[in-house]
Amino acid sequence: MTAPPQVPSAPASPRPPTALRAVQYLRPWRRSAALATAGLALQSLLTLVPALLARSFTKELTRSHPHAGRLVALAAGAGAATLMAAVLGVVVAVIVAHAVQSAMRQLRRELFDHLLRQTVDFYTRNRGGELISRLMNDVGGIAIGLTGFAPTLLRGAVTAVAALAVMAVLSWQLTLVTVAVLPLFAVGLRLVGGEVYRARRGVQEQLGDLNAFAQETLGISGVMLVRSYGRGGLMRNRFAALTDELRRREIAVTVKTQRLILLGDALLVVSPTAIVIAGSYLVAHHLISLSSFVGFGAVALIGLGPALSASANSLAVLLGSRALWGRVFEVLDAAPTIVEHPDARELVGVRGEVEIADVSFSYPGQPRPALTGLSLVAQPGRLVAVVGPSGAGKTTLAGLIARLIDPDEGHISIDGQDIRGVTLSSLSDVVGFVFQDAFLFHASIRENLLVGRPEATEAELAAAVASAHLTEVIARLPDGYETVVGERGHRFSGGERQRIAMARAILKDPPILILDEATSHLDSASEQLVQSALSRLFHGRTSFVIAHRLSTVLAADLIVVLSEGRLVESGTHEELLELHGLYAHLYELQLGSQPSSS
Repeated sequence: MTAPPQVPSAPASPRPPTALRAVQYLRPWRRSAALATAGLALQSLLTLVPALLARSFTKELTRSHPHAGRLVALAAGAGAATLMAAVLGVVVAVIVAHAVQSAMRQLRRELFDHLLRQTVDFYTRNRGGELISRLMNDVGGIAIGLTGFAPTLLRGAVTAVAALAVMAVLSWQLTLVTVAVLPLFAVGLRLVGGEVYRARRGVQEQLGDLNAFAQETLGISGVMLVRSYGRGGLMRNRFAALTDELRRREIAVTVKTQRLILLGDALLVVSPTAIVIAGSYLVAHHLISLSSFVGFGAVALIGLGPALSASANSLAVLLGSRALWGRVFEVLDAAPTIVEHPDARELVGVRGEVEIADVSFSYPGQPRPALTGLSLVAQPGRLVAVVGPSGAGKTTLAGLIARLIDPDEGHISIDGQDIRGVTLSSLSDVVGFVFQDAFLFHASIRENLLVGRPEATEAELAAAVASAHLTEVIARLPDGYETVVGERGHRFSGGERQRIAMARAILKDPPILILDEATSHLDSASEQLVQSALSRLFHGRTSFVIAHRLSTVLAADLIVVLSEGRLVESGTHEELLELHGLYAHLYELQLGSQPSSS
């Protein structure tokens, strides 16, 4: 059984109730809502016409000589009103669908944009499949509720009010009998409504777990791991357990929803019984006419009863939708930890001087800081290598320079400007990043390369590919640049994926470049090709190379040695060998020879 999703914490400031926020969110489409409401009101009145005509029909039938033409006209009028109500229902449905789908499109866009602005720590706390479930399943559930059930609820409410008004005209005494049982429905709604809300939220949370598990397991990496370890049975059992729990929760929602509907149906049993008893007494004592009693009963049975039943059903669904709105708002309320200052400036004309001043950073829940009191200066156009044992803080430093995370103390500046005071877009424009795990989208090679610079020309694209020594690789492919790389690029070797990622960075041509273990997946032959490409890429730009293999950083202008989050040594390769410290020890372990200065 998977762990429950790590729901983002709500903001400290109080928020309006979920229902009110949902209504406010739909305000841009209030004209469509008003038009639909008017249409629903008219439709509701049209549905009452046959019931209203029942009184006249009864009067005509009780005459000594009923007029056949009048009876036909009354019947035709009832049929025409019913047909007009049906046509109006179609028009209203189209209006509602247009408004709701427009609102859901905007909601999904805002949710997706908000998720893109979240930082790394957010995605380490939350599973991607759970977030996708909120983006797709929850918003889709909201759309179903608004499109299919909100109009029904509104139409039922209008019909009920209109029916009660007509019933009051026909017999105020019977109307009092009818409304006497309505408070019982309100009390039951309050009791059962909360259960429906909690049950629906539980279903959506389970759907998120199921979606996350399926996404992880059925991805190319997950499938390869499961098959290589022969754990298909284990995964099937876990999936079965998740679907069993989803089944249990879905049934619970149905049971609780039906309890709410049962309240409406009970009202339909109690109310007509009371009407018949009271109406018979009133007719027998000549307090109301038989035709008024029949008309009252027709309005109650044709108008009020179905309206209340439909409203109860729709209300049950919409109460469940409130849980979906709440889950969506939880994500929208999760403030990104990396935010742009309101007065942020554009970072332009960058030379590439990077200063890291007394920077410390800790990951939540970790026993020690990832970095402590780190200071260094990278001069423009210089190559800085960052080395050290695993867990020394190398990747954390790279994330801080690119402002994927912010330091707890100290600051980082580019050309003297604190990066927290510049726009995020201009910062991303001047910093290029090649990660250890070269991620490729399930798209063509061309699309993956153009992520670096969408406006690049064909000549610039070819030059970047040549610099990464990929020209021959792409030429051998049947579709060339249009070849789809497959999920996460698994159609290519690790070295080829890494070279595509490097070509992407070359195409971006940033003044500051960060390579995080970028050559770790390359074989010796590929490494030689890429190293020659990197020597050209490093020229004229400030470069940070995080490396485990020290053979890749011998020519660096400055080598920074980290250990347990602290800078312990810095200098050139020769200078560090002469210190006989940590760098010299690591060099000896990797190359299998005694270190000596050159």
